[in-house]
Amino acid sequence: MQRLGVAYHFVNEIETSIQNIFYAFQQNDDNLYVVSLRFRLVRQQGHYMSSDVFKQFTNQDGKFKETLTNDVQGLLSLYEASHLRVRDEEILEEALTFTTTHLESIVSNLCNNSLKVEVTEALKQPIRMTLPRVGARKYISIYEINDAHNHLLLKFAKLDFNVLQKFHQRELSELTRWWKDLDFANKYPYARDRLVEYCSFGY
Repeated sequence: MQRLGVAYHFVNEIETSIQNIFYAFQQNDDNLYVVSLRFRLVRQQGHYMSSDVFKQFTNQDGKFKETLTNDVQGLLSLYEASHLRVRDEEILEEALTFTTTHLESIVSNLCNNSLKVEVTEALKQPIRMTLPRVGARKYISIYEINDAHNHLLLKFAKLDFNVLQKFHQRELSELTRWWKDLDFANKYPYARDRLVEYCSFGY
C-alpha cells in the first residue's frame, strides 16, 4: 500500500502493523526477503532495528554468502534495506555492494518480467530515494504486470492516483491565476518566476 501511494488512507493500521513486526521480530528467521523487508519497513517508519539481524546471512569474514545470489527477491529486498543504513553500519555497506553487484549481473537474464522491471527501476532509483508520488506511478505499472496482484487494491490505487492528480491540477490552476494577478514577474524581475517548481503537491 505504501508503494502504491495509498498508505495515507491507512496510517493507524500501518503503524499498528509496524509495531507488531517490531515486537514480534524473530532473530532466527532465515528468509532473506522477509528479514530485509521487515527491517526496511521498521526503519522507514522511524523505529530503530539493529542491522545485526543480517549477520546470519554472512560468513565468518563478514561477507555475504554466495548462495544468496540464487534468491533474486531476497537480494532486491536486502538492496532496498541497505539504503536505510546509518553511519558505521559496515554490514549494510557490504550488503549494498554485494546486492548491487549481483543484481546488475543477473537483471538482463531474469525471466519474470515484473521482477525484471522492479530490479531495473530499483537499480536506477531505490525506494528510499524516490519521491512518493513518482514512485507510486511507477510501481502501479510494475504491480499490474505481477500475476499475484490484488485486483481490488490495484483498482483503488489507480483511482486514488487519478483523483489526487485532478486535485493537484485544479490547485495549480488556482495558484497560477493568483500568481498572475500579483504580477510578481514584472514587479520583481530579479526573482525567479517558477511557480510550478515551488509547488511540491505532496511529493
